[in-house]
Amino acid sequence: MDSRQSFGKSLRLVRTAKGLTQEDFSTVSSRTYLSTLERGLKSPTLDKIEALCDTLDVHPLSLLVLTYLHTQKNKRLDSLLKKIEKEVKALQQ
Repeated sequence: MDSRQSFGKSLRLVRTAKGLTQEDFSTVSSRTYLSTLERGLKSPTLDKIEALCDTLDVHPLSLLVLTYLHTQKNKRLDSLLKKIEKEVKALQQ
């Protein structure tokens, strides 16, 4: 699964888990655009991810972590978060 498809799957998963419809995003996106994102046909900008996550009431990194968990089979959340923490700490020094 490529990153666009994985992002779309994650976006749909979070949206439905939160009990939201595509129409609930009308202040930040059209239903048509949201549908293209969920089908993996387009990639959003960082600004769009932030706006979508505001509506979803989740941190943008939560959505991105779900996305990368879908793209990397057999990857576990704890090992991915440890890798991210290690990389960020190394880059901050």
